[in-house]
Amino acid sequence: MPARTHTPTTHPATGSVEVRLPWWAIALPAIAFAALLLLIMGSGEAQAATTTDPAISRLLARIMALVTG
Repeated sequence: MPARTHTPTTHPATGSVEVRLPWWAIALPAIAFAALLLLIMGSGEAQAATTTDPAISRLLARIMALVTG
């Protein structure tokens, strides 16, 4: 008689929480955020609008400083 093999269960252990996301659940929002940020920074209209309002200009400068490190 052959020995039975142990099949792993797909249920998490009692008392623990396991969250498994597909790769695209992280990649797509990150790509969308980067694309929108590039649109904001690269747009000539956005740059023209920032020269009229110093608060927006300072905010964008601060965000760019944080992003570039």
